[in-house]
Amino acid sequence: MVLLSLIATHSDVDLETVARLSAGAPKVPSSLLENGPAVAGAVVLATCNRFEVYCEARSEADVEAARSAAIAEISRHSGLDEDLVSRSFITNTGQDVAKHLFAVGAGLDSAVVGEREIAGQVRRALIEAQDKGTASGTLTRLFQTASRTAKDVGALTALGKRGLSIVSVALELATDLSADADWRKKSVVVFGTGAYAGATMALLKERGCTDISVYSSSGRAESFTASRGGTALDRESLGDAVARADVVIGCSGSENQVSAEDIRRVRAESPQPLVIIDLALTHDFDPAVRELDGVDLITLESVRLAAPAEQAESLQQANRIVTDAAQAFSEAQLSRELDSAIVALRRHTLGVLDKELEKVRAQHGCTGAAEEVEFAMRRMVKALLHVPAVRARELAASGQQEDYIRGLEAIYGLTVDQPREKAADKPNDDSTDTAQSA
Repeated sequence: MVLLSLIATHSDVDLETVARLSAGAPKVPSSLLENGPAVAGAVVLATCNRFEVYCEARSEADVEAARSAAIAEISRHSGLDEDLVSRSFITNTGQDVAKHLFAVGAGLDSAVVGEREIAGQVRRALIEAQDKGTASGTLTRLFQTASRTAKDVGALTALGKRGLSIVSVALELATDLSADADWRKKSVVVFGTGAYAGATMALLKERGCTDISVYSSSGRAESFTASRGGTALDRESLGDAVARADVVIGCSGSENQVSAEDIRRVRAESPQPLVIIDLALTHDFDPAVRELDGVDLITLESVRLAAPAEQAESLQQANRIVTDAAQAFSEAQLSRELDSAIVALRRHTLGVLDKELEKVRAQHGCTGAAEEVEFAMRRMVKALLHVPAVRARELAASGQQEDYIRGLEAIYGLTVDQPREKAADKPNDDSTDTAQSA
């Protein structure tokens, strides 16, 4: 089994393209397993500035077929041309798959370096794949290890102590744009009820904001505010709330985009300025709202440009943790692949031994001499198996496990079965909300 990943992020692709690629993202893993015989598992990580597909190919020879199948399914669900889809992704294989995901989960590849929201999104991506039955055992271990690595980075470096996130940086920008920096006096409207909206609510409350209204086009505002506070809005009350708001925050990713004309109309009689924070990948607000008098617009690009730089020492430490974790994961995977080869060799050798011992017992019976011969032969076989076992680990560490397996097949005529995957436990998750996330 071989891991590969297709990566499209804010670092290499414009956010509009990322949003278009992400259309239909929840359907990609299941359809990929149905229509891609080379694929044994798939997990999708889709956030506000990245779309990543993690796959397990059945063998090295199937990697290109697995990639082609993933490109075809993304094209089918997004409606984009396959050539455009292919050019939009960077493909990782081998240890690079783990290293990238571990860096992502630790917040090292985020627009706001060190942000903690992404760790929850990585965890939820695995849970969703497990619920749909698309996460193979290897992918489950990969994502679980990513979550543990993110915790290590948060606990062992200064990155976890700053508490930065895309939302927190956006709120700081909004503070700078406001005549009054006191959030206790502000009226805020939040679009969306996913995990991202929940994080926004929590940060607003930390700043002392109590006048928070929530709107959801899916009708979930009532249940959302029942557990988190705030006032639920419906279509009838939304206009009045936006008219008197100081800040409006979009994190729903709804298809019903608010136009500049909508804002101009409902704000026609509003004397105070308005700050709109649009953190949805597909834009909750028409970018033209920035042209309206008295309206400032903060976007994901604004956040990226305003995000503070991290100290070099903290980043170096975090990168070392990620690199070491990725190497350990890859070595463990390679060793795991050879476990079945070692078992096959041991089974073959012990089978030969048992046949020879049967001959000894048939000739000499259960005598003391026969027992001594058996003891000596078992010690000899154990010594003979030691070197092949050690060499298996050494070759696995250097990525030569296929050479070892081919050698066994050529010399002994053994058929090495792939290890059977056991169902892995789901990681704990504090929220079942679906996030249009950072």
